[in-house]
Amino acid sequence: MEIERINESTVKCYISYKDIEDRGFDRDEIWYNRERGEELFFEMINEAHDRENFEIEGPLWIQVQALDNGMEIVVTRGQITDGNVKLEIPVSQSKGEDMPVDDNIVDMLDEQFRSSQKSRQAHGDSDYLEIVISFDDLEDLLALSQAFAPVGVQNEIYHFEGTYYLYLMFDNQYSEDEQDDMVSHVLEYGEESDVSIFRIREYGKTVAASQGLETLRQTFS
Repeated sequence: MEIERINESTVKCYISYKDIEDRGFDRDEIWYNRERGEELFFEMINEAHDRENFEIEGPLWIQVQALDNGMEIVVTRGQITDGNVKLEIPVSQSKGEDMPVDDNIVDMLDEQFRSSQKSRQAHGDSDYLEIVISFDDLEDLLALSQAFAPVGVQNEIYHFEGTYYLYLMFDNQYSEDEQDDMVSHVLEYGEESDVSIFRIREYGKTVAASQGLETLRQTFS
């Protein structure tokens, strides 16, 4: 995904349909499925937040343009002064679809950045918990691999921008209390990260795409 900072209050993002599909979305559902469309938008704006330090505060104005090979999204952050909203919207000649964001989406965005990336999400008829843990020191990750052997838990390891990342996804094999206990144990060795797993997979180096902790344990035992 390409991100361009237009000014202090505006960013422009371009994402190809291939990138959209690589992130686990269908190119058609993002237009017709509100929840999936919002999920993709959160993913894109999260990257803009990380890469361009684009803060999401107050009302947003969004312009979406469908292109032949992808879509372009311009996001402008409004300022509230004395109860009035001021939007400095960049002039564009493109014929996109203007989408003022309603309060519900703004609330969801605010929650997205103020809460952790750890989240329980609907997945078919069950719930699953996913979380990304960062490790500045490889030794901490190696120590975790010796102390924590998750059974039936998806775990992947990546290296991105000088940091190691462990992605964990629990399904309903474990209760919520059991999941929370395991996550608490993992957080004794690393820190919860706000960096998206989609961004890490796209731009980072894969250390172990599956059974990452077991792979480290066997390699360095």
